[in-house]
Amino acid sequence: MRRKASLILLALAVFFAALSPLLRWYAFPRLAKIPAGQYQDMVLEAKNATLIDYGTMKARTVPKVTVVQTLKGNVEASEKIEKTAGRDVVVWDSLSYVQGPDGKMISKIPERYIFDAHSQEPVHATGEMVDGDAVRRNGIEFKWPFLTEKRDYEYFDAQTRTTAPIHYKGTQDFRGLKVYYFEQTIPWTKVHFPRTMPVKGITRESLAKTGTAMWYTTVRKFWVEPVTGAPVYGEEIHKEELRGGTLLGDRDKVTAFAGHVKMREDYIEHTVALVKSNRTTILLLTSYLPWGFLSLGIGLLALSLYLEARSRRPGDPTPAEAAEPEPVSA
Repeated sequence: MRRKASLILLALAVFFAALSPLLRWYAFPRLAKIPAGQYQDMVLEAKNATLIDYGTMKARTVPKVTVVQTLKGNVEASEKIEKTAGRDVVVWDSLSYVQGPDGKMISKIPERYIFDAHSQEPVHATGEMVDGDAVRRNGIEFKWPFLTEKRDYEYFDAQTRTTAPIHYKGTQDFRGLKVYYFEQTIPWTKVHFPRTMPVKGITRESLAKTGTAMWYTTVRKFWVEPVTGAPVYGEEIHKEELRGGTLLGDRDKVTAFAGHVKMREDYIEHTVALVKSNRTTILLLTSYLPWGFLSLGIGLLALSLYLEARSRRPGDPTPAEAAEPEPVSA
């Protein structure tokens, strides 16, 4: 009976020991994915910001500038791209909508970001764009990979349409979460005017005819929870200027916008709670269950060997001895 039990335990030990690496290296890449239909929004604010008045073409200080960012998963587009990409793809249609203290639109920049559902690597396909301009992204945007590492990453800057390193600056504690702090500086760069301008009749093309150009710089900061790869908080020290051309008269440049943009408090609380919940799911696949199953397999193996040893008591005949025939006399 003990020998039969030890064989059953041995089989279970092998099963759980084999299941441990399967969960981590096979199931995790296939189960940990961004949902194709995900929707999320975020509100950021820049208080006491500098903003241009297009009526007078002069900069003024305003109490607050609000940035509303939305990300909407396009399931139909992702399914279409998956047919040729050969992997699970997410298509995010995003909109960055900036409004002044009076609620009027300052700018709105649509984007289409196409990426691998697990690795977050960009997938190049028709429709990839920023503000109607076709782009070819390299590097991440919006989100870091699952199990983020302590290293620099390539991060796509939508305003310049270029990719530059975003540097790992250290590990910090943020609202009870261990996070990695990343920072990227985009130097002054000439950029496109938005296609949708706040003043009726002014277009990107009409501004180009005046010879006036827009320049931009920013310091981008993210606090990223490494297990999920999700930013729990972000800031930008953002500056835009109009330079040259006849639009400014005798002035060389005018500040179009300058402000320290930060996530609003209620969105910070919501994001932290959501990331904590998702973090547990990822840890189950990468740590808790694989190590638990491995420990269980080792424990069952030890118990199996113990029962096998108990079944072989000293003095008991071996199966060969028990089967040996007795001698027969004449």
